[in-house]
Amino acid sequence: MTHEQPDKNPDHEGPQDDGTRHPGREPGSSPPGSLNEQIQHVPVSARVPAGISRGVFSTGVIVFEGPNEFVLDFVLRLGAPHVVASRVVMPHQVLAQFLAALRENLNMFEGRFGKPAPMPVPPPPEGPKTTIADLYEQLKLPDEMLSGVYANAVMIGHTPSEFWFDFISNFYPRSCVSARVFLSAQQVPGLVETLNTSFQSHLRKRAAPPAPPEAQPPAPPAD
Repeated sequence: MTHEQPDKNPDHEGPQDDGTRHPGREPGSSPPGSLNEQIQHVPVSARVPAGISRGVFSTGVIVFEGPNEFVLDFVLRLGAPHVVASRVVMPHQVLAQFLAALRENLNMFEGRFGKPAPMPVPPPPEGPKTTIADLYEQLKLPDEMLSGVYANAVMIGHTPSEFWFDFISNFYPRSCVSARVFLSAQQVPGLVETLNTSFQSHLRKRAAPPAPPEAQPPAPPAD
C-alpha cells in the first residue's frame, strides 16, 4: 500500500521533499468487543521523537534475512572504526513495499534530475572471500543498537542530492518515527539492487519444497 505524504503535517517534521511515498499495512478488524480486536488505522502523520529528528547519515546498507524479518544495517564508513549508524528490523512483506516505493521515488528523482552518477567500483579484494562474520568484526555495533528498531512503514523523500527515509512504527493510536536515515542519491540505485537481491532470495526459499524429515530410529520394544 502506498500513501502520499500530506503537504502540511504538524506532527511529522520530515524534510520537505520532491515526492514522498508511504508503504504500510492496513490491518483487518475483528467483531467489536473481541479480545483480539484490530483497529483499522491508516496513518496520515507520524510523531518524530526529539532524539530522532536530526537523523543519521549512512554511506551503505547491509541487508540480511531472519526467520520472520529483514534486518537493514545502515553503516557509516567515514573514518575508523566503521560503525552501524542505524539498525532497522522490517517484516518480509514490508520490505517488498519499501522496495516498490523506493523504485518509484528513484524514477521520480531521475525524471527531475537525471540518473545519479554511478558509484566508483572498488578493486576486487585480495585473498579469500569476506564472510558476514568477517564484515561485522570490522564494524562497531553499539550494545544499545543490537536489537534495532522495528518499522512496518516507511516515508521516503529526496532532494537533488540525497534521499531521506523515515522508518515508522505504525501502531494505534499514534504512529511514530523509529529511525531517520539519510543517503546520498548516488547510493540509492545500489540500495535498490541490494533490497531486490535479498527479497528475490527470500521468495526462492519460500518456493523451495520443504526438506524431508529425517528418518527416526525405531522405538525400542515395550517391556
